[in-house]
Amino acid sequence: MSKTLFDIVSDFPYYEDEPARFTETLNSYHAFKVQGIDATLGYVQNTLVQSISWPKEHWIIDSGAIILLNPPGNASSTRTQIIHDSINRMIEAGYKDILKGWRNERFPVYGPGGDMILEIERSASALFGIVTSGVQMLCYVKDAKGIRLWIAKRSMQKQTYPGMLDCTAAGALSAGESPRSAMILEATEEASIEREIIENGMRYVGAISYFHMKGSSIALSEGASTAVLLPEVEYLYELQLDEGIVPRPKDSEVEDFRLWNVDQVLVALGRGMFKPNSAVVVIDFFIRHGVISPETEPMYEEIIRRLHRRLPFPTAVWSI
Repeated sequence: MSKTLFDIVSDFPYYEDEPARFTETLNSYHAFKVQGIDATLGYVQNTLVQSISWPKEHWIIDSGAIILLNPPGNASSTRTQIIHDSINRMIEAGYKDILKGWRNERFPVYGPGGDMILEIERSASALFGIVTSGVQMLCYVKDAKGIRLWIAKRSMQKQTYPGMLDCTAAGALSAGESPRSAMILEATEEASIEREIIENGMRYVGAISYFHMKGSSIALSEGASTAVLLPEVEYLYELQLDEGIVPRPKDSEVEDFRLWNVDQVLVALGRGMFKPNSAVVVIDFFIRHGVISPETEPMYEEIIRRLHRRLPFPTAVWSI
């Protein structure tokens, strides 16, 4: 069944629009908090809370559906180690996808003041429902034929979303990286675009924030579980290329690039061929360039609202 543009951006319910569904959804999760930090940092599935041990010297499981990290002291390294120990227990309990996707790459978790309070291994971050950040760039050609986008097809060997369509270059924002430096690195490594072209032509066009629910792809080996919650912030870049400049795969991340017109991209969006967090970036691009407008899309205002969602978690603040 074909997806509408609104379907693509509307995974997680808004309390204001659907209070009953919002409450029912969160009934399946514990709020993840850290002692001394006045904020919810993520959401952990009830099934996960129940399936492993949480040592009482480090964790408090509250009857009000809160899982509280209670470390000795306030060092981020101590919190990170406790989280790492919990991840090892998840693997022992059968959460095999953590090992399959292991990157030795850590995502930062921020407190209300924008300070990093701990780090989580990338492949396990979704199980804590923390805000993750990434960078994405769409390269395009604009001429008498209109706008055409350079779309990447992910390698079938990718650990996540193999074979799906993607932006020209994209990547996660790991601890210690800035959006601009991460984007330049991803574009040179994935698309073989010369660094000088990227640095001179790449344009920062803003950020989107949204809430995706991922089905049972990260689950116990025995079967399906509650969806993991993926709040994300994506920092977006554009690069207009001359027709003679062709992105080419450089590593094992991308199978190929194809230069598609607007209609081809819209059809692929409707068929669910794009990786979820790339689909929303493409929609944002089309809004910015007037392809999607109030005249062409009845849910225009609502789509924009859901692409710039106020997430109920602390996030980093970057000078870009």
